Amino acid sequence: MTKKKNELLEWIKALTIAVLLAAIIRYFFFAPIVVDGFSMMPTLHTQDRMIVNKFSYKIGEPKRFDIVVFHATSDRDYIKRVIGLPGDTVEYKNDTLIINGKEYAEPYLEDYQNQLIDGPLTEPFNLESIIGQPTVPEGHIFVMGDNRRQSKDSRHIGTVPIEEVMGKTSLVYWPISDIRFTE
Repeated sequence: MTKKKNELLEWIKALTIAVLLAAIIRYFFFAPIVVDGFSMMPTLHTQDRMIVNKFSYKIGEPKRFDIVVFHATSDRDYIKRVIGLPGDTVEYKNDTLIINGKEYAEPYLEDYQNQLIDGPLTEPFNLESIIGQPTVPEGHIFVMGDNRRQSKDSRHIGTVPIEEVMGKTSLVYWPISDIRFTE
């Protein structure tokens, strides 16, 4: 009887440790997320399942063109691409991204841009017209969805405080037929 009790106690301890470790890893390091909507097409599709690396922004700042998940409202998270970093000027002219006076290629948009017949993928703008100042404020980032015509992003909600960023994501793990790393 004592042997069975000890064995049961060992199983309970092992399961408790496993559950605690899983909770710690999920809360502090990695979390699953489901893409909801079309704002990141063609890079991400609705219902893609991804892993958010929460640790990535505990040790450093976001990098330009990272795909990040952030708290947009108290009950809604968004997934978008980092375009502007603190202190950057950001503008669009002739469907071309210009940051700090330098033009940037966006290869992840080429498929959509090549299919267009009725105007630019991204309407022209500059930061001054969107947020009322010429540069991204300190402690904030400017984000945009890859599907520029269908994305609610910094052009609509303003810049995003870095502390609202949950982390970076680049691994689609479901559906299995679409497992891939994103750019």
